[in-house]
Amino acid sequence: MQSLAIAIVLGIIEGLTEFIPVSSTGHLIVAGNLLGFVGEKAATFEVAIQLGAVLSVLVLYRERFLRLLPRERPQSLVLGSTLDGWDGVLRIAAATLPALVAGYLGHGLIKRHLFNPTAVSLALAAGGAALLLVERHIRNRPSASLNSLTLGQALGIGLFQILALWPGTSRAAATIAGGMLLGLDRKAAAEFSFLIAVPVMIAATGYDLMKMSETLSATDAAQLGIGFVVSFLVALLTIRAFIRVLNRWSLAPFAWYRIVVAPIFYLITRG
Repeated sequence: MQSLAIAIVLGIIEGLTEFIPVSSTGHLIVAGNLLGFVGEKAATFEVAIQLGAVLSVLVLYRERFLRLLPRERPQSLVLGSTLDGWDGVLRIAAATLPALVAGYLGHGLIKRHLFNPTAVSLALAAGGAALLLVERHIRNRPSASLNSLTLGQALGIGLFQILALWPGTSRAAATIAGGMLLGLDRKAAAEFSFLIAVPVMIAATGYDLMKMSETLSATDAAQLGIGFVVSFLVALLTIRAFIRVLNRWSLAPFAWYRIVVAPIFYLITRG
């Protein structure tokens, strides 16, 4: 029963934090330490429940994904975006490949040395400061919508996504900030961040589950299932709320949140 309660708590944390720039992995690592849920299986669980959050993106942005299919574009949709058809596939691939390659090459090193509260706290604080600098840099600067995304911008965002391999940095923070620096408006940068999360997170989840499949018990599977469903439902609500926030405010509140919680996370977990 305790394992299911842990799955619910971590599923809520994952759904709340995956797509906003505060680091879901960082929050899960710290929460896992506080709950006594640590080790290889805990790390795999933290990655696996991200699949539920990914499903929420597929549901909410299903029309965007349908437009990637060259021969199946619903007539009701406005066409002409650079994310239509093969152009869109190429842009998502360009934004995805750098992190996949870097993650594959550095997977073991990252898990051994960076999946700990101290590393997370440092990344949270540094990322918060970086978001404030990005907001200051783009102030009053013209920005573009997602429909005009260039291949160069997509590749640049993909390079920024490599920074998120350090837990606590936040994949959302790295890609949204990267998109904004490369000329996208906040909403466009956030939505592209959601889209490119799908292949990266499916690859990371599949890799970990494949490695752990033979050692997972029935209890482990039930725990993963509960975490999956909870993270999916919470992420659905969070994404919608986050886009509404970006339509009215900057990323500054998220930046200050990171800066404030970084030393708190460090102090409550250092023992």
